[in-house]
Amino acid sequence: VDKVAELVARWFYCALSQEKLRRPIVACELGRLYNKDAIIEYLLDKSPDKTPMESAAHIKSIKNVTELQLVDNPAWGGDKESIKGDKYDDLQAARFICPVVGLEMNGRHRFCFLRNCGCVFSERALKEIKAEVCHKCGVPFQEEDVIVINGNKEDVEILKRRMEERRLKSKLEKKSKKGKTAAAAASQQEPSADSPGPSKAKNGKDCVSSSSGENRQIIFTKSSENGNPSGPGKVNKASSSTKRSIADSEDKSEAYKSIFTTHSSAKRSKEECSNWVTHTAYYF
Repeated sequence: VDKVAELVARWFYCALSQEKLRRPIVACELGRLYNKDAIIEYLLDKSPDKTPMESAAHIKSIKNVTELQLVDNPAWGGDKESIKGDKYDDLQAARFICPVVGLEMNGRHRFCFLRNCGCVFSERALKEIKAEVCHKCGVPFQEEDVIVINGNKEDVEILKRRMEERRLKSKLEKKSKKGKTAAAAASQQEPSADSPGPSKAKNGKDCVSSSSGENRQIIFTKSSENGNPSGPGKVNKASSSTKRSIADSEDKSEAYKSIFTTHSSAKRSKEECSNWVTHTAYYF
């Protein structure tokens, strides 16, 4: 295969749909370039007669790809220059460049992207300006987060091993989280042995319901050292005070009820009631 044609196919066309790369552009964990809509269509296609694609067999969800933050090349005129066909069409004219060094992203130079933020840089920029944060957006990254775009066989093998280790680690973390949540739910369901039930008395207080439907609370004091209950007079005083309060409330309620004609004091006898012959309402 012609090297120039191979570079154009890998750097200017989608590895899945073989169409021209257009924004939004994504890259997988092995460094291959795709159109985002092609990846979405591939993941949504659940038909049994779906043709297996070797270039996207390792992509199981949209989380396995990273959207690239690319910088346009100001010297690139686009496809409008070659419409007439009277000019030389440079197939390796890059649409994107490195924002740090300014190298064109045409396959002649090695390019990398950061998996955390998706910013794209040339390998020369990352080697010359060493930093632990992204040169463009300032997001911290590690060496494992740097993925070479369209690397050689050795680069692909290293990236594949890192991808498998990363996915295995995420699976183990999910299992451990599930185990912790299940244990927490089981511990919440089991009632504690020291906690008293709803039927037990609290703070030495008992509630006694009277015939009138009111709840009266009687406080029992602790016994003395000799075992004799102390202060029986206190209980009597408490009961007498409750009786007085109930009697006062009943007197007040009777006085309030006597205002209305429905009360027994407002009712009239048969002699005081009006006759059907009389003109007035009350006849004496």
